[in-house]
Amino acid sequence: MQHGRKLLVVGSGGREHALADRLLASASVAEVIVNPGNAGTAAGHAPNGKTLRNLAGSPLDIARAERVDLVVVGPEAPLCAGLVDELERQGIRTFGPSRAAAELEGSKAFMKDFAERHRLPTARHRLVRQASELEAALATFSDPPVVKADGLCAGKGVVVAATFDEAQRAAKAMLSGELFGEAGAKVVLEQRIVGTEVSVHAICDGKRFLLLPPAQDHKRIGDGDSGPNTGGMGTYAPAPLVTAELGARIRREIFEPALAGMAADGVPFRGTLFAGLMIAPDGEPMLLEFNVRFGDPETQVMMNAIEGDLGEALDAAARGELDPGVLSASGQHAVCVVLAAAGYPGTPRAGDAISGLEQAAAVEGVRVYHAGTRLDGGRTVTAGGRVIGVTGRGPTLTEAHARAYAAVERIAFSGMQFRRDIAARALGGSRA
Repeated sequence: MQHGRKLLVVGSGGREHALADRLLASASVAEVIVNPGNAGTAAGHAPNGKTLRNLAGSPLDIARAERVDLVVVGPEAPLCAGLVDELERQGIRTFGPSRAAAELEGSKAFMKDFAERHRLPTARHRLVRQASELEAALATFSDPPVVKADGLCAGKGVVVAATFDEAQRAAKAMLSGELFGEAGAKVVLEQRIVGTEVSVHAICDGKRFLLLPPAQDHKRIGDGDSGPNTGGMGTYAPAPLVTAELGARIRREIFEPALAGMAADGVPFRGTLFAGLMIAPDGEPMLLEFNVRFGDPETQVMMNAIEGDLGEALDAAARGELDPGVLSASGQHAVCVVLAAAGYPGTPRAGDAISGLEQAAAVEGVRVYHAGTRLDGGRTVTAGGRVIGVTGRGPTLTEAHARAYAAVERIAFSGMQFRRDIAARALGGSRA
């Protein structure tokens, strides 16, 4: 194993702060640069004396100038735009899929076609390219379908329609460009599946993969899953819904055929493959979508529920030499509560001063991950929709939950929004 690695993490959110933090806990890693980063990843030393700092500019220029050993690309947009291909053409080892492989997230139509060809369990769908096709396509469904914009929409391109009229209006707004611009130029209508959602991530090297602890996200802004969808208001892991038996099925029925199928299609998948699954009442795992990167805020809890050298795992996967035993579940539980800005998920307000960050981080078992933050003189202020991800870790879900919310109570900023029921379902009721 190589020691003293210098890594570049591309991105500015809570996912990137959590990755940087966990990478710095790896024996093989000496320094992490985050591009462009946020207030939480700004220049300084990690608790173990290693170096963490931000750099703005082109990832390619930074990787060359800093002679980094590995680039880890966080967000989906640069992956789908081909950043990995560009870096690797310059001889810079990078963890993440090629532009061709990133189509699994970049196009929902591509993903559905791939899933059907390789017999992954997924809902029946129809692809619509223009409004004149809508009526006939909708008529093929017995219940109102889920409406999905084909392209990238920052996790917000899905409408779960309650009526056929709502489905038609949503599809028309997407196709016209009104809702998501070019991302909605094609629309996928998908049979609605009833069940419970779960997020399962795999670190892949093109052939081999290792599964990370399953997580459950809370997408809507308000308690009880009320209000509009967001990028995610909180998570917990491991999700008790995924038993050892179900985990084995997910491995066998989702990830093994997906990795084999991508290789057979000539686009081997290296990077993080994130399966959004619906677990039906009969226990059947159904594929809702693939993402081609670590989820946010799933990463915040997964990084607190694993043990092993993450730096070595990502570097080995990028080399095509992954040892699936390099990481394992730690037996710890984690709960992440997202603190969002006033106005989110519409137009978030920026510039509000944040207090209590150090006091929150002092709570036992808590990590405070920055997302939409920036430094303004000596203050940390809001600079995005999802501002902070307060993550509690403990030997039980109950203890992790209590620690996370104890830390949340120490943080304040004007207009702060958060859910009080993260992990309530797994804990058997409304808890906070």
